[in-house]
Parts: sequence; C-alpha cells; structure tokens
Amino acid sequence: MRLNAYLARAGVASRRGADELIKAGRVRVNGEPGQLNTFVAAADRVEVDGREVAKQRLAYVLLNKPAGVVTTARDPQRRPTVVQLVPQEPRVVPVGRLDADTTGALLLTNDGPLAHRLAHPRYGVEKTYVADVEGDPDEDALRRLREGVELDDGVTAPARARRLARGRVELVLHEGRKHQVKRMLEAVGHPVRRLHRSAYAGLTVDGLEPGGWRVLERAEVDALRGAVNAP
Repeated sequence: MRLNAYLARAGVASRRGADELIKAGRVRVNGEPGQLNTFVAAADRVEVDGREVAKQRLAYVLLNKPAGVVTTARDPQRRPTVVQLVPQEPRVVPVGRLDADTTGALLLTNDGPLAHRLAHPRYGVEKTYVADVEGDPDEDALRRLREGVELDDGVTAPARARRLARGRVELVLHEGRKHQVKRMLEAVGHPVRRLHRSAYAGLTVDGLEPGGWRVLERAEVDALRGAVNAP
C-alpha cells in the first residue's frame, strides 16, 4: 500500500494531507524518512512526528444525506459536513460528491482502492436520481435524456429515463460529471427544483431517515467489489 494511502487509512489525514506530511519530513518508515513513492507492507513500522500509527479497520457506511450538508471532510465555511453525521471511528470519507442541496445515497469508507474504483468513470457505477423539475417532461425530452444530451463538456452517455409523475423524473446514469443531472435536465428545458439520489451502486436508502446511516453488510461490500473488479 502506498504510504499516503496507509496514512489516510490510519485516519491521520486525507491522501493529499498525507502527501504534505511526507514532503515535510514528518513521516518515517522503519526509521527512514518516508517518500511519496514509498510502499508500506504489513510488517513495516510507520511513525508520524515520532508516534507510531496503524491502519484502522475497514469500514463502509451508507448515509441518507440530508439537504444543507456538504460532501467533504472539512469545510472552510464551517457548514455541516457528511462526516459529522457518521461514526467518527474509524475515520471514513465520502466516495464522490453530492451537491449541498442534493439528498440521498452517499457511501463513505476508508477503503481507498475500492473508493477509487467506484469513483472512476471507467467502471460505470450506476447511480439513480429522482428529480422534481419545472414543467412536465414529454416523451421527446425523455428520449433526448436516454440518447445523450449535448453539454459544454461533451455529449452525455446514454441514460435510462422515465417519468414518475407530473414534474418528476427518474434518471439512471453511469457517469459522474459535475452537476450532471441538473445540467442534463436544464438542457432539455426542465430545470431541477429538487434532486434526490435514491440508489448508488445498487445500495438504496430505503428505511433510512434523512441524516440516518447504516453499516454495509458483508454481502453488500462483496457486491461492490465485484462490480468494479476490486481485489
């Protein structure tokens, strides 16, 4: 495991923060200064500022993110963050992002390799959104969503789209561009008024109140690993 990932897994800092600690010479591996390309094996001793650190146990938490909470570990504006809503030990971080006003399924974990694959576009993790929109999308708008919409960063991949009720649609995506659902719906003439992610990689928030969370079952973790061919 790369040293920055080890430190993140130990709850010392994010990977970026760990890189800064390493560059500052505050990290030693088996008594020698750690480097950005240092790999850590199970028997290695890692110290930060002279204190030994150890990997935390792996944890996987599904949160029903409420509105008004930001998807980050820390916020300079001191807004509430998703990590404040879940257990503090072991330390977990969000996989991907949801806008502050978007609610729904958010996975948090300290399993860096799995999180990286889940967030990587090449694995096409499925995300289901329910959007309340202005107006009432007709079949032509739904067809455009299904076939791909021209955005400023290119045409979106085909999606599944269906009308749930007047002014309410469901979109199933395999991409994760910034503000993608909002931009797609605005592009077909139906700006989003409220957005909820009802499922992520097959995990739903059924039974979870806003702000509620649960630890994933072993079978669910195995299914996530299988979906992205994670070791």
